[in-house]
Amino acid sequence: MSTQRQQPEVIAAALGAKTVAIVGLSSNPMRPSYGVAEYLINAGFEVIPVNPREQEVLGLRCYPSLAEVPVAIDMVDVFRESAAVTEIAAQAVAVKAKFLWLQLGVASDEGVAIAEAGGMQCIVDLCTKIEHQRMA
Repeated sequence: MSTQRQQPEVIAAALGAKTVAIVGLSSNPMRPSYGVAEYLINAGFEVIPVNPREQEVLGLRCYPSLAEVPVAIDMVDVFRESAAVTEIAAQAVAVKAKFLWLQLGVASDEGVAIAEAGGMQCIVDLCTKIEHQRMA
């Protein structure tokens, strides 16, 4: 992935999102997704856990898929393996999310192409927590 998916203006716009669905959010406090979600909640974001293996994370109801989230989603933040991104991107387009954010180590040209074709802006191989702290 090139740095064209790491443009400061797109990152800033994504970090202006109010509602963030975190796909792959784990209830294990040792997992990076947990720490990032906790940080985003404390920073004022509305975090929506999405993980079919969880019922609740950080006191928040967890949804099995993006399609089952009952509110509008501004950003989809992905903590899954790269092979899962294509399907997640298609779901993100279907729910009309504005941004697809792939966490550190997560990359998918096909997933990004699907998201961008669906009108989404993408950030790849960066951490929402690190970028939010950097821009604060």
